[in-house]
Amino acid sequence: MKYNFWFVVGSQLLYGDDVLKTVETRAKEMVEKLSEKLPYPLLYKVVAKTNQEIADIVKKANYDDSCAGIITWCHTFSPSKMWINGFVNLQKPYCHFATQYNKEIPNDEIDMDFMNLNQAAHGDREHGFIAARLRMPRKVIAGYWQDTRTHKRIGDWMKAAVGVAVSKNMKVMRFGDNMREVAVTEGDKVEVQTKLGWQVNTWAVGDLVKEINAVSEQEVDELMAIYQSKYDIATDNITAIRYQAREEIAIKKMLDKEDCKAFSNTFQDLYGMEQLPGLASQHLMSQGYGYGGEGDWKVAAMTAIMKAMGENGNGASAFMEDYTYHLVEGQEYSLGAHMLEVCPSLASSDTKPRIEIHHLGIGMNEKDPARLVFEGKECNAIVVSLIDVGGRLRLICQDIVCVKPIMPMPKLPVARVMWRAMPNLTDGVECWITAGGAHHTVLSYDVSAEQMKDWARMMDIEFVHITKDTSVETLEQELLVNDLIWKLK
Repeated sequence: MKYNFWFVVGSQLLYGDDVLKTVETRAKEMVEKLSEKLPYPLLYKVVAKTNQEIADIVKKANYDDSCAGIITWCHTFSPSKMWINGFVNLQKPYCHFATQYNKEIPNDEIDMDFMNLNQAAHGDREHGFIAARLRMPRKVIAGYWQDTRTHKRIGDWMKAAVGVAVSKNMKVMRFGDNMREVAVTEGDKVEVQTKLGWQVNTWAVGDLVKEINAVSEQEVDELMAIYQSKYDIATDNITAIRYQAREEIAIKKMLDKEDCKAFSNTFQDLYGMEQLPGLASQHLMSQGYGYGGEGDWKVAAMTAIMKAMGENGNGASAFMEDYTYHLVEGQEYSLGAHMLEVCPSLASSDTKPRIEIHHLGIGMNEKDPARLVFEGKECNAIVVSLIDVGGRLRLICQDIVCVKPIMPMPKLPVARVMWRAMPNLTDGVECWITAGGAHHTVLSYDVSAEQMKDWARMMDIEFVHITKDTSVETLEQELLVNDLIWKLK
């Protein structure tokens, strides 16, 4: 889907035709120039002057699948009561852009004609009141429309809104059930579909095996050529790599046939399969599909959504798991990895990811699975966990700083990322556990905490952010207040 955003300008009929023509001309100019700087097209729609015009444009936006959100601006004063009928029916993400056409007050020319035309400061306050009165989920962005910082803020909001559009159409394919006896990977699928739009259903592993067995040698050859171009092959066991290619092709066929953008599996249910899909899952993730290990369908969907929110619609976001800590004073780090399945979008550019084959000492593998091995990039990042706390969903986000692993770990045959958690390792761990954060996360270099906050607000779910300034005490208070607030919703 190629998404776009609609630009709706607020005004009123009292100003007369000449003023309204000027407003429209300027709005079109702004849209043209803004579209050159934003990640998605911005389309001018209307200078809205009546209740009916606003209600009509909202109705059209709601039913246009390509429209990912509406951005409004009031060049002049726009009485807010006429926005009520439209706003109460709006089903798309909404951004109130508080700007004005001119950057400076023209000292020599300013008169009452100028004041009547350039009333953004006046109109934005009226416009903002009605959204506050209606308790609308919204993003308010103030700044001059030609400033780089403003472009970035609007662009970041656009990406979060695209995440909403992707979420509303998300279908997750589960191969088998969750890992037995694990709590955090469970969840209310009916509630998730109601709140987030996700359709989460199960397909038999046996059906996947049939699809694997039907893959042709030519298809495998074509995918092997792609592997060889992207990765260093550090094994002589080409047969094992070709089997991963078969798995990838089969999974992709099933996902595409059912229009699914995410999938999960578990090492406890590999009925008829020779290997747990490692390289297969990693390469699928590099193409924008979401994945969750041990049947974790929530993290699978969130991976796909955050990938879509990232750079060029498939950013550096990946399924991740907290594994172990380095607790040496002054060198406190977390080591994240998984048995096999970490997306190569996280890989450092220093070297190509390597395809290696090693024994996997867990699960029902008949043969040793192939996987990509690499180190993660050095960069600021976030880790995100969506959990079901009973009666509502909570999105937990923690700021982290990824570093080059401080040791080579030559016997660790998996992709790995090392990071310093905020506010520090021990307080960060205590905060994460206090909030109920899962061991599975999405680690992202491309998506920011502010974007995830915007996404959570648009989806009407709880958001918890662990930062350099968070303490266990303040977080406990925040969670207590959140419990009271969300029980009233």
